[in-house]
Amino acid sequence: MSYRPTLRSALTALALVIGAFFAPGVGVVTSATDAFAVTKISHSTATSMFRSSNITWSSSGGCSNRNVSTCTSFEQLNLASAQGAQTLKSATGCALNITGGTETGHAGGTYSHWNGYKLDFSKSTCLDNYVRGVFTYIGVRGDGAPQYRSGSGNIYADEGHHWDVTYYNCGGC
Repeated sequence: MSYRPTLRSALTALALVIGAFFAPGVGVVTSATDAFAVTKISHSTATSMFRSSNITWSSSGGCSNRNVSTCTSFEQLNLASAQGAQTLKSATGCALNITGGTETGHAGGTYSHWNGYKLDFSKSTCLDNYVRGVFTYIGVRGDGAPQYRSGSGNIYADEGHHWDVTYYNCGGC
């Protein structure tokens, strides 16, 4: 009786798990509060990605300066967050408009807008129905916003006039 296929399968699985920790844009977590190392992109790269997927963006100030709260900036956005928006667009077929990116003025924290993990999307019947109908309701956030978890683990919080989305990954890109 040969155990070679079982050993080969185990070694292959181990190699895949270990390889994932050293893949581009991924790092090793050293404590429960550390974020994974991520690939950051420029505002220009993000807007090119969004244009290619027919995703629009707007700002109340009509600007993209990261240091002005009325602007919508994508400077230092995580690549996975931009890809997550593209995945959302592809999956839903909904018109998507981003109203918040990495600009100052949002709540802080490790998985924050400033750190490139979050995007805000305008509400629409199409997007509302998709999130509520496909994703799993996981309860309310500390501020009372109802939350939904996608199959890939990203979190969608209904903040009333927009969706606040935390991208831990690209959503299956």
